Amino acid sequence: MPGNEFLLCIDIGGDSIKAAEFSYSPTGDMVLERFAFSEFGKELNGEEDNFPVFATALSDIVSKNGFQAKKVCFTISGQNSYIKFVKVPAMVSDEKKIKQIIAFEAKNAIPFSMDEVVWDSQLISSADDSVEIEAMFVIVKNEEIDKITRILEAMGKEIVLIEVAPTACYNAARANGVGDTDCEMILNIGGRCSTLIFIDSGRFFVRIIPIAGHSVTLQISKEFGIPYNEAEELKRRHGFVALGGAYEEPDSEVAATVSKIIRNVMTRLHGEVNRSINVYRSQQKGRKPERLYLAGGSSVMAYTPRFFSEKLRIPVEYLNPFQNIAIGPELDKESLANLAHMFSETIGLAVRHATVCPIEISLVPESMRKLNEFKLKKPYLYASAASLLLCLLVTFFGFSKQLEIAEYKQNIARKFMTETNQVVSRLKSAENDFSNARSEYEAAAQILAKQKDWPLILNESQKVLPDDMWLTSFSLTNNLPNNKNQADPENFSGGLFGTVRSSPSTQISTSPNELSAAKFDGHALIRDNEINELYMEMLSKSSFFKFNPQTETFTSVIDGTMASTFNVSTFSLTSHLKEIYKRGN
Repeated sequence: MPGNEFLLCIDIGGDSIKAAEFSYSPTGDMVLERFAFSEFGKELNGEEDNFPVFATALSDIVSKNGFQAKKVCFTISGQNSYIKFVKVPAMVSDEKKIKQIIAFEAKNAIPFSMDEVVWDSQLISSADDSVEIEAMFVIVKNEEIDKITRILEAMGKEIVLIEVAPTACYNAARANGVGDTDCEMILNIGGRCSTLIFIDSGRFFVRIIPIAGHSVTLQISKEFGIPYNEAEELKRRHGFVALGGAYEEPDSEVAATVSKIIRNVMTRLHGEVNRSINVYRSQQKGRKPERLYLAGGSSVMAYTPRFFSEKLRIPVEYLNPFQNIAIGPELDKESLANLAHMFSETIGLAVRHATVCPIEISLVPESMRKLNEFKLKKPYLYASAASLLLCLLVTFFGFSKQLEIAEYKQNIARKFMTETNQVVSRLKSAENDFSNARSEYEAAAQILAKQKDWPLILNESQKVLPDDMWLTSFSLTNNLPNNKNQADPENFSGGLFGTVRSSPSTQISTSPNELSAAKFDGHALIRDNEINELYMEMLSKSSFFKFNPQTETFTSVIDGTMASTFNVSTFSLTSHLKEIYKRGN
């Protein structure tokens, strides 16, 4: 479960600093955890020479009181701000145009460049909405904000809100029910100025009066001719508001003089309050105030409530801003009760942080506001960066997985391709084997197809053979002499016909696998020229042998060897074939 959030609220007055730390639970409960009050200890005239004193006081109250909060909001005294109320015609209903009119009024109201100030505005209300709309703008010089923010930021604090004291006091009073039904006033008598706030059923009007505790101290210093610090000490020791009239004066002449001085200052302050009431009722159309609440450090002088009650003739009491605020169990409630009237501004800041308030003026400079917005966006930026990184990791993981799947598929494809290539290689090898086998088959088939020619050749030869001739062998060959009936005497050997052979130089040679001639071997009874005549008849009538009677007698050579035994001759006949036969492997 998330822990409590802490916020440090600081009210920076003219002569003192009030600080209070609040905790906010996740359920929205607000508790005052710690508080502190510190005075500057000397007169501050607002010049830069007094900055070290102010810086020391602010640093000490933040660092020496155990405050834990990192976030800080603070108020600036009404004396250091400029608050003005303007009226805008009700016919201007566009909020953008109203803000432009307010900006124009703000530019005309201050003698400084708009770059030298920080300002903000807000619509308040109108007595008659059909006639005019009331608005307010607040202006503060940059240097007033810078000197505070420099100190706090150097301490590692994060500034989340800057407001003026009157609006913070107004929000605190509204949170405690002040002005809900009647018109009521708050008079905050501070060190350097007094702030008069009118709260009238949601309406808001404020006037800064430059009469306060500082004025009393100056008068005492002037009357007695003593330094400012001694006069301040004298005021604190003997100070009270003289009752005037028939009341008996105190025994101490110093106390009597101091009380009269205080009464004179308070009378001047009452005159300004009366004048402010008249302005509010006449110009702002407000109602008559029914009650006055006192606040601020200088309001605790004795008989102050009685003085204003007699002068204004209305009930006067001290403002208790802690009525609806939970108090931490470890706090000194008695000490808090003595200082409660001084912490209305810090309560207003705390309430502003917890809920929506009637007045929400913010004087945070634009640069600081953008920086705070950026800081608020940091977690989202980190979350976005983490989400982007996660998306990149998921994307990378997805791509890596896809790469693994692709590589796996690629390996499978490569393996399949290798196997396919092996199959294709085997197929090609088988195809080559098949082609070779088919070639052999076709060659064998051709040979087998031609086998029927051989018995035909033999049959044709048998048909023309007379009874006294017979064959002993028949074969195909690839060599054949190419002489035309020319006998070489050197090559005759015995027999009637002798032997006619071709010269080696004229022998026709074909491929060893091509059979281009037929050879007949046999025997015959001895008869003149019968063998040649028979051979020539066979050649001229056969459809297998080459024979052209017009150009040659025969194309083959008869090789006959006569045998004397039984008048039988042996012969060998060879002739060209019209068709060449292929030899099988």
